[in-house]
Amino acid sequence: MTLLSVRKIYQGIAGRRQMFRMFDRHAQRPNCWEGDDSPLYRGEWFEISEAELDYMFEILPPLWMRGEMFAMREFLTGSITSIFFTLKIDGRMRYFHGYCDLLDKGSPERLRNVIVERETRPVRAMTREERLEHIWSSTHDDYRGYAGERWPERDRGKRTVMFYGGRRGTTLKLLDALTDVEIAAKLPVHLRYLPEAIAA
Repeated sequence: MTLLSVRKIYQGIAGRRQMFRMFDRHAQRPNCWEGDDSPLYRGEWFEISEAELDYMFEILPPLWMRGEMFAMREFLTGSITSIFFTLKIDGRMRYFHGYCDLLDKGSPERLRNVIVERETRPVRAMTREERLEHIWSSTHDDYRGYAGERWPERDRGKRTVMFYGGRRGTTLKLLDALTDVEIAAKLPVHLRYLPEAIAA
């Protein structure tokens, strides 16, 4: 599975339950933990509330703290760990979680810069990739998965979601192959008609 290097994976502010679900939203992947899973997580980020940031800060002493960010002491995989940010954006304090590779010097600062740039856009908009990532993050595990052996070899291992097609019933579709109409149907109403943003 190939993912963009830095990507917003959820629109809105994640509550505690959603936050914990997104910490390992790739848990169902085939051959889990058999190879280097770092690319799956590196650069994923989403917004959380102040209460969730405080909760995570109090779990363990941070690995390090730098101004508006701190790193979790426990690593998810290899040199990938959680970085939590407190950022003032448009005069308001906001809170974010992201995964950074600590062997990549400066990656927390680069991720912070991407978050600030993305969240200060003048028009609220979403890229196609952000729409797909939101669908993946917000779909229950029972209704998402990975293409297995019954799929053509070129599609095996790609992400899939259940899609209700009216008279045609429910079908399993490749996430990346959803049409614009299908994407709109899977998004919550408040996100369906946002303008398309150009990926930075």
